[in-house]
Amino acid sequence: MTPSPSRQGPAAGPDAPSRHHIPVLLEAVLGALAPRDGAFYIDGTFGEGGLSEALLESAACRVFAIDRDPDAIAKGEALARRYPGRLELVKGRFGAMKELIAPLSPPPIAGVALDLGLSSAQLDTPERGFSFRFDAPLDMRMSGEGETAADFLASLSESELARILALYGEERYARRVARAIAAERKKHAILRTSELAALVRAAVPTRERSQDPATRSFQALRIAVNDELCELERGLEAAEELLMPGGRLVVLSFHSLEDRRVKSFLARRSASSPGRSRHLPAPKERRAPSFALLSRRAITPDAAEVARNPRARSARLRTAHRTEAPAWPACRDGKR
Repeated sequence: MTPSPSRQGPAAGPDAPSRHHIPVLLEAVLGALAPRDGAFYIDGTFGEGGLSEALLESAACRVFAIDRDPDAIAKGEALARRYPGRLELVKGRFGAMKELIAPLSPPPIAGVALDLGLSSAQLDTPERGFSFRFDAPLDMRMSGEGETAADFLASLSESELARILALYGEERYARRVARAIAAERKKHAILRTSELAALVRAAVPTRERSQDPATRSFQALRIAVNDELCELERGLEAAEELLMPGGRLVVLSFHSLEDRRVKSFLARRSASSPGRSRHLPAPKERRAPSFALLSRRAITPDAAEVARNPRARSARLRTAHRTEAPAWPACRDGKR
C-alpha cells in the first residue's frame, strides 16, 4: 500500500519537510502495517521522517515517533506542524517505547515499525563521526550523550577491542586491527575518523572489491557505542507488550547481526515454546505463540530499488502480527 496521488498532502511550504528521502522497501513496509483510519502506530526510529509521513498520508491515523537523536526530533517539528494532533515526537530509545509513550495515555497500538541502523542524515553529516568518508571527530553517538567512539578506543583493553571487532563487525582480522590500534594509542589518542580508517586499512591484509577495509571496524565500534543489539532486543520485547491482537510488527535491518536477532526473536515467539533439547525433560507449561509470521522469508529490495538507492542492497524486512496470547517473559541474563 503506497500513498495515493490524492493523499500527498499540502503543497510544499516553509513547514514542509524535504522529500528527497524515501525509506527502503516503503511499499512492503506499508503493506505489512496496513495503516487504517483511527489507528495508532509507533515509528520507533523516526530518522528523517519518511515512514511517519507515509503512514500519515496513507490513512487518518496517529503516529508516536521515537528517536534518540535530538537532531531528528528537532527537524521533525516541521512534519508535526503539517499534521497537528496526529504526530507525536518523542525523544528517547525505542527499547524504552513502553515507558516513553505511557505518559501520553496511548490507546491500543496497531503497528510498530523499526528501521534499524543509521539514517542517511547521520551517515552524511561529517561531524557525527559515523563515516570514514570524511575526516571528522571520532564520535558515533546517536544521542549525542555518553562515551564517544574515541573514548571507547582509549578505554578498552586490546583483547576486549578484538572481541568487539569480531563480534559486532565480524572482522576476520580483529586481533590484527586491535593490535594496531593498541600500538598507535600508546603514542597518541586516536581522535579522528581518518586516523582510525588508516590504521584499519593498514592492518587488514586483504581487499574486497565492493567494501572498504574499514567498514567492519566502524560498524563494530558504532554498535558498541550505541548498545544497538541489546537495544534491539529491548525494542522487540516492548513491541510485543504494546501491540494489540492483530497488530503488526515490521523490522528493517541492514546487516546480518541485526537480522539474525530479529529472525530468532520471531521464530521463538511464533512457535509454541522455545526450542529444547530432546534430552531434557518436557516443560511443564508451553507458551502460546505471541506472534504469527506474515512472511516466512525476509523481504528484500528488487534490482530497480537497489539501482535507485545502492544503500538498500543489504536490506532485510521481517514482518509478523500479534496474536491474542500474552507477551512472553522478557529476557533476563540470557534466559527466557
